[in-house]
Amino acid sequence: MDRKLKLVFEDHFDNETLNENIWTVIDRENSPNKEWQYYKSDNYYLRDSKLVLVAKKEKYGNKEYTSCLVNTRDKYTFKYGRIEICAKLPKGRGTWPALWFVGHPEDKEKKWWPMCGEIDLMEHVGYNSNFINCWFHTGSCNHRLNTQRGGRLYVKDIYEKFHVYALEWTKDFIDIYVDDVRIYSLQRKESDTYSEWPFDQPYSLIMNIAIGGQWGGSRGVDDSIFPVTMEIDYVRYYKMENEEKFLDLDQNREYL
Repeated sequence: MDRKLKLVFEDHFDNETLNENIWTVIDRENSPNKEWQYYKSDNYYLRDSKLVLVAKKEKYGNKEYTSCLVNTRDKYTFKYGRIEICAKLPKGRGTWPALWFVGHPEDKEKKWWPMCGEIDLMEHVGYNSNFINCWFHTGSCNHRLNTQRGGRLYVKDIYEKFHVYALEWTKDFIDIYVDDVRIYSLQRKESDTYSEWPFDQPYSLIMNIAIGGQWGGSRGVDDSIFPVTMEIDYVRYYKMENEEKFLDLDQNREYL
């Protein structure tokens, strides 16, 4: 792609604590997908310039597992450009790590999911080893209606090595990559309304490990795997000065 990128934000997690001007660590029991974890605010640490999210087999509140979710809500948002997250994923049946974005429209009637829009840069379910999924959810295209759009790619060493999960986002398309291999390209149509394309507004970033739930737990949880971690090496955000795109699509991916 012929493009010129300008770095506008990066976090390499090389301080002693998380930057509270950017990140919030969540403490809550409820989850939207009937997951089995309690998100505890102390289930993370910084080590060797990496953010490490931890999931454990431990009873807390009404849950049998604890885990971690961090986000940038109300602190930092993204709109257009290239976003890169370098991560190493947890391994094991029942894990459900994700790197994803949720929209924040100014219109109060559009604030609720799925109308607000969701971009799943990376979702992985542990029973489906080594497959990386990406999804787009909107008012008319979402998993509740089984109309979500997205793709899948096999990556052989996601548990042993760090990989770069990236999206390139303009007003006309959103491309999702793993190590510069494109998984999926979402194209805007002239007929699209807000219900199909809510991607012209700021989005916040969420990084988490869910345990169990409607998708991640559909084949149970292997309790012998815990504790498990997802490590984040860095998050980078670039603005594009030249928004052009490939016309040909990569061949080694499967559409869902």
